[in-house]
Amino acid sequence: MSVPILEVCDVHAAYGRIEVLRGVDLSVPKGAVLALLGPNGAGKSTLTRVISGQKKPTSGDVHLGGVDVRDVRPEELARVGLCTVPEGRSVFANLTVEENLLLMSYAGVPAPAVLDTAFSYFPRLHERRHQLAGTMSGGEQQMLAMSRALASDPALLILDELSMGLAPLIVDELYETVARIASSGVSILCIEQFARTALRVADYAAVMSGGRVVATGEPAEILRSMSDVILGGAA
Repeated sequence: MSVPILEVCDVHAAYGRIEVLRGVDLSVPKGAVLALLGPNGAGKSTLTRVISGQKKPTSGDVHLGGVDVRDVRPEELARVGLCTVPEGRSVFANLTVEENLLLMSYAGVPAPAVLDTAFSYFPRLHERRHQLAGTMSGGEQQMLAMSRALASDPALLILDELSMGLAPLIVDELYETVARIASSGVSILCIEQFARTALRVADYAAVMSGGRVVATGEPAEILRSMSDVILGGAA
């Protein structure tokens, strides 16, 4: 059995005296898409910050490719292949699409490779390459954020609330691209409040509630057994 690309072991995390993560265990197999589902307040975003090195856990361990990375800084994690597309997209609104993408070349990725990757996954960005990012639709900004992440050639891509604020047709289109990215060998952790579309492209699913992972399994099994939790907000 191969070593998981990501393994979270008994992780606890708190804000002040309020414990948000209460012993989280989670594993993402290499080359797989894992959908992490659950309602608002379940602890999903806090777990994302712990995995990406933005927040220190109070206890527990995080392993990336079998290596303990609990105390590794976010920029070092990015260099070894962990890349996050955060909730809210975070593009540079006053730069063009092309300028946003070329910023990745400062991390050592050749500029032509950055543009080729972006435009092959999202041809619409090629059409918008001279447009200011802040004037694009929310879906197009999400495409840009994903393209910047892909330019780093990640081993593990974390997508935090990819669908937030977007129309269902755009969400479907984005998740079709998620499936294409996964087929290239990139492992993906999708953190989602809205479940059905993510489950369609996932190999495995996990459900968080009350700061813990309360169920794991194949997507159909999770949808059947945990629908009251994961479909509480929307389908």
